[in-house]
Amino acid sequence: MSELLKVEKRGRTAILTMNNPPANTWTPESLAFLEQTIAELNADKENFSLILASESEKFFSAGAELTRFNHDDTGVAFDFIKAFGTAFEALANYEGVSFAAITGYAMGGGLECALACDIRIAEEQARMALPECTVGLLPGGLGTQHLPWLIGEGWAKRMILLGEHVKAEKAAEIGLIQEVVPTGQALEKALELAAKVEGQSPTSVRICKALTMSSRERPLNSGMKFERDAFMDLWGSQDQKEGVAAFVEKRKPEWKNG
Repeated sequence: MSELLKVEKRGRTAILTMNNPPANTWTPESLAFLEQTIAELNADKENFSLILASESEKFFSAGAELTRFNHDDTGVAFDFIKAFGTAFEALANYEGVSFAAITGYAMGGGLECALACDIRIAEEQARMALPECTVGLLPGGLGTQHLPWLIGEGWAKRMILLGEHVKAEKAAEIGLIQEVVPTGQALEKALELAAKVEGQSPTSVRICKALTMSSRERPLNSGMKFERDAFMDLWGSQDQKEGVAAFVEKRKPEWKNG
C-alpha cells in the first residue's frame, strides 16, 4: 500500500503522497492505509503535522474510480463508501495540524480528503468540485458535512447541487482554501507552514483543535464552559510549564508533547 500512498517523515512533519496515476484515485485499501497511518501518527510523540500531497501537477486526486460503482452489489458499495467516511473522519480527527497541498484537480473524494484537513493550499492551476450528483451519486466522504461549515451553505449548494467547478482564485475568495501558490510550490508552502507548528505546544494545539472542531456542534454558552474546563485540564501539563518558563527565561521551548 506504500506504493499508492507514500509516507515520508521530515523531522516532525509527515508527508503522505498520493501515487496512483493517472488521477490518484482512492481504493478501499489505500483508504484503510490512510486511517492506519493517522492512528500511528497520533501515537507518535515526535509528530506534529501532516501534509497530504500529490506527485502530479494535473491531479491532486479524482476521488474514486466510477467503475467501482458500476454494479448492483449493495454490500460492496456500502463497504467502499464507509471506507471513505471512516478514513476522512480519522483525518479530520488527526491530533496535529494537517495540510492539503492541492495540485491540479481535486474532485469528489479528492476534494473531500482536502476538506478533512485543517489548512488547504492550492496551486494556481487547481480546480475543485464535488460532482457526484452529475452521475447519480452523492459526496459520501463527509463532503456534505464539511463543505457548508467551511464556505457557507450557499456556495456549498452551488458546488454540490449544481456540480460547479471552482478555480483556485475563487476557492480562496470563498474560503475553501487559505492560499494560492504558483504551479509546483504547494508542497513547499505546506512545509513552510508546517514549520510554524513546531513553535507551538503540541498539547495546546491538540486541545485547541478539538475545541475549534466542537464549536460546529456545540452552542456558544456550553462552549464557553468547555473551553474553561479544557484550559484547566491543560494547566500543569509539561508543555504548559515549559512554554511559560521558556518565555520568562527568553529561550526557545523544548516541547514534551504531554
